[in-house]
Amino acid sequence: MFRRRGKEQTTDDDSADVDGAEVSVTDQATGAPRGDTDAGPAEDGVTDAGELGDGSDDEGTEPGPKLRRGPAENVPLGPFDDADAPHDDIQRVDLGSLQVPIVDEVELRLEVNEQGELGQVLLLEGPNVMQIGAFAAPRSAGIWDEVRPEIIESVTGSGGSAVEVEGLYDIELAAQVPTGTPGQLAPARFLGIDRPRWFMRALISGPAALDPEAAELLISVLAGTVVVRGTDAMPIRDALPLRLPKEAVDAAEAQAAAAEAEGQEQGLDQLGPGPTITESR
Repeated sequence: MFRRRGKEQTTDDDSADVDGAEVSVTDQATGAPRGDTDAGPAEDGVTDAGELGDGSDDEGTEPGPKLRRGPAENVPLGPFDDADAPHDDIQRVDLGSLQVPIVDEVELRLEVNEQGELGQVLLLEGPNVMQIGAFAAPRSAGIWDEVRPEIIESVTGSGGSAVEVEGLYDIELAAQVPTGTPGQLAPARFLGIDRPRWFMRALISGPAALDPEAAELLISVLAGTVVVRGTDAMPIRDALPLRLPKEAVDAAEAQAAAAEAEGQEQGLDQLGPGPTITESR
């Protein structure tokens, strides 16, 4: 689904309300309140800037769940850099910095603002949702070890909890995040993937946040995603630029033109809200 959001929702601090769990994104790579910490010069010669949002990870006295380590046997552990992407026949949606596989039973939902800028990338499969995003990182050092404590602080500070567990990509976070209803929490699973010059964060909610088997289909999409980092220098943790696929732009323009024509026929001075384009895979 390509969903156009109203102006009142178009802010730099996007929030995802998934399955009732509110996960605010304030620091593009962590989810924690954005700070002005300077991690020093990056390998690309640029300085640090942050924003990623949503996370949690608190090592309490009770051990966290042990999520299954590693993908199915003989399955490559992506996501891939475009320089190392496999030569396969998988059809992918081109979102600029992300090329996302098209998988049966998984719906790709994109949220755009009034300016047509792409914000959140969501993958929906039944009651399960995965939010994915790619961010600039140093060439020779990952940022997941820095991001996890910030996510934990953000989640626990809002009344939730989080714990580090062994997971698919080494260490991940098993969390309980506030839903907006007092006293109610929802499970969430945070994955971080470090690669030279980029970092991928995935947030899973729904039953798949607790059951690795239920997450397998969404994980297969994540593992088949290709990241196109580009050659431009970027501040560390800045989100890699995204764009709407041509098919979505063409469909939105066609619907807008049809709505305008219909409005003119009815003698309306103003049209309703922008179109909603749904694409189920």
